[in-house]
Amino acid sequence: MNKWKFAFFALAGTVLFAILLVVYLATKPVDGVNLAKSSESEEIKGNVLVVQTTTKEFESISKKYLKDTAKGSPLPIDFTIGDDIQLKSKLTVFYTEIPITMNFEPIVDEKGNIILKQTEMNVGLLNIPPETTMKIMRDSVEFPSWITVNPNKAEIYIDLSRVNIATGSRVRAKELDLPNDKILLEIIVPGQ
Repeated sequence: MNKWKFAFFALAGTVLFAILLVVYLATKPVDGVNLAKSSESEEIKGNVLVVQTTTKEFESISKKYLKDTAKGSPLPIDFTIGDDIQLKSKLTVFYTEIPITMNFEPIVDEKGNIILKQTEMNVGLLNIPPETTMKIMRDSVEFPSWITVNPNKAEIYIDLSRVNIATGSRVRAKELDLPNDKILLEIIVPGQ
């Protein structure tokens, strides 16, 4: 057999294998995620300060805490808070940037933590399952330990009880009414 024919078939086989590998990895079932248990097994005792804020102020505060966590990450993240929470990013595949937009509805759980339940997703013009996109996000972005991405449930869990804001103080969500621009947070300052 001619060496050029052999080289052509070897190259064609390598390209076909690479494409099949990418398709396999993109459609592979997602591993389960265990939510991290709260760092506090008992409720923090102390003085409670209730703070009411707007969506724009809450967005600014949230971005401050997340600013340094995505540095150096191959999947830069930006988000806006309006009637819902919209996460925007770009994924680079074969030197092509694909825009990713995910919308989430925030839910406050009984412990005062926030669950972001995915309501909508757009990945350019591609039809990619939400679980796959969230798995890529979970594996590509180094989130702080208090944020857990759960692709199987299409949600992001924000454990506010693990966020240390100042000398042992903690924050707990009370109400997130984004359409009415009303956000209530409790700041718990430990007593003496």
